[in-house]
Amino acid sequence: MKRSNPERGAAAVEFALLLPVLLLLVLGIMEFGRLYNIQISASNAAREGARYAAVHYTDSGYVNDAAISAARNSAPTLPASTQVIITYSAGACSAGSTVKVTVRPPATWMTGYLPMPAPQITGVGVMQCGG
Repeated sequence: MKRSNPERGAAAVEFALLLPVLLLLVLGIMEFGRLYNIQISASNAAREGARYAAVHYTDSGYVNDAAISAARNSAPTLPASTQVIITYSAGACSAGSTVKVTVRPPATWMTGYLPMPAPQITGVGVMQCGG
């Protein structure tokens, strides 16, 4: 006697229906985590660049390139094409004024499947000169 199972293959069909949703969820988590990591690195780099400029502006031979280098060196995972901008509230770093460092790394989607542009990531660090 042959037994017939009317639910044979149901698990395979359910898996085939849920797999795209599961993959989309996992890839979304990976994309968000990667972009969040870039944001944290950019914020840390901006803070380090601002700290360097605020502390070392009185050193002889100080140039903004040293603060830019300090910012880039503090976040080695950021690409070399990362934009670092230094601005001063009083035109130059002087006691009581502030220095603002903005770091803008290029961001792209890891998977490349999302039909929208990647968000612009910006890290900003502000410190009081001589403080």
